[in-house]
Amino acid sequence: MSRPSGVTHYQQKWKAKSTTRAYHGEQIREKHWQRMFRSRLRAEIPMDTNYLARYDGSELAAGRGSGREMRPKDALDLRTTNKKSFRIPYMHMTYAPMERRLDTAVFRALFASSARQARQFVIHGKVKVNGKKMPYPGYMLNPGDMFSVDPESVLFATGAPKDQEAIRIGRRLKRVQQHEARQEAEAQKAAEIRRTKALEAKHAQEEEENSQQEADAAALKQERENLDEAQLKKVQRKQINELVETAQVLIRDTQNEPSAKRKVELRSFVKSAKTVSNKMQRKDPEQVDKEIEELVTSFAKLTPSPPQAEAAKREAKALKAAAEEKEVLDAEFKKEYQKSLDAIMQARYAATDESKPYATPWRPRNYMSAFAFIPQYLEVNQNICAAVYLRHPVAKPNAAEVPSPFGEDVQQLAFSWYLRRR
Repeated sequence: MSRPSGVTHYQQKWKAKSTTRAYHGEQIREKHWQRMFRSRLRAEIPMDTNYLARYDGSELAAGRGSGREMRPKDALDLRTTNKKSFRIPYMHMTYAPMERRLDTAVFRALFASSARQARQFVIHGKVKVNGKKMPYPGYMLNPGDMFSVDPESVLFATGAPKDQEAIRIGRRLKRVQQHEARQEAEAQKAAEIRRTKALEAKHAQEEEENSQQEADAAALKQERENLDEAQLKKVQRKQINELVETAQVLIRDTQNEPSAKRKVELRSFVKSAKTVSNKMQRKDPEQVDKEIEELVTSFAKLTPSPPQAEAAKREAKALKAAAEEKEVLDAEFKKEYQKSLDAIMQARYAATDESKPYATPWRPRNYMSAFAFIPQYLEVNQNICAAVYLRHPVAKPNAAEVPSPFGEDVQQLAFSWYLRRR
C-alpha cells in the first residue's frame, strides 16, 4: 500500500485493519478476534528428497577455512535455482485462525452463500460435527473433523432464487392445497354428523318401539285385569289354540317339509299344548300364564327362520358388506389415481416443486460470492453435503490457502496492527 501524503504509518495500519476485517470475519467481535490472533504463521517449505537422502546436515560445516567454497546443496537447492518462484506469502496467513471456525468452514465448502448465512445455519441446528449437532458457529475445528449440512438448506443457499411467477404459482398452489384440506375436513365432519344423526335416529326408533311394546304390554295387562276368570281363561285357550294351529301348519307344510325329527318334536309340542288346554280349567290363571310362556319359548326353539329367509338375510348381509368394501376401494382408487395424476403432471412440468423456497429444477446461482472456491485443506463431498477439515491452512511458495481479495502489503499492515496487541 503506497503511503499517501499526510497519512502516518499508524493510520495506514488502522485503515488496513478495518479494510481486511470487513471481509475476514466481519460477523465476529473485534475482542474475540484479537484473542484468536496468532503471530506464528504456518508455512510449508518444499524440500529436495534426493538431497535429504544423501546428506545429514554435517556437510554445511565441511571445508570451512580449508579452501572448500562451494556448498554441496547448491546444485539441488530450489531456493538458489529459482528464487522468484520460492517466495512464500506469509502475510496472507494473517487471518488463518478464522478458517478453523465452523461457520467459515461451511462457507468455504460452498454450503452457504456467505459466512453470515453459514452462521445462521449453525445456530438453527442445520450443521453437525462428527455426527452431533453443533449450534456454536465459533467452534474451532481440528484436523480430521467432519461436518455436514442439511441438504435442503444447501440447496436453498446455493440454488437460484425463484422468479416472481414461480412465487405466485407457489402461493396459489399452497392456497389450493389448503382449500382442498379444508374441504376434506368439512366432508369428514359432515359424514361424521350424518353418521351420528343416523345412529341417534336408530336409537330413537328403537326406544319408540320399546316404549310402544311396553305400552301394549301395559294395556294388555290392564285389559286382562278388567276381565273375569272365565273370560281370561277364554283368552288363554285362544293363545294355546293359535300355537297348536301354527305347529300343525308346519307339520303339513309340503313346500318346506320339515325333517322327521322335527315332525316328532312338533307333534310332541302339540300334545303338550293340548294337555295344558284340557287341564287349564282346574288351574289358576297365573299358573296357566306361566305354562303358556313355557310353550311359547319351546315353540320358538322348534321354529327357526325358514331357509329362504336365512338365505335372503345372508345375501343382504353379503351385499351390504360388498357395497361397503366397494366404497372403500373406490375411495382408495380415487386417492391413488389423484396421486398418480399429480406425479405425471409434476414430471410433465420438468419436476417443478413450487413448495420449495428455491427454483426447481435446482440450478446454481448465476453468481456466487467473490473468491468462492474450495481450499485445499477441505475435502468436500457435494453429494451428501459433508466435508472433512483435513489440516490447518498453510502458506506455500507463491500460494496461500487463506482466500483473500487483498494484497500482501495490506495484509502486512494489518498483521503489524494486531502484532502490537498480541
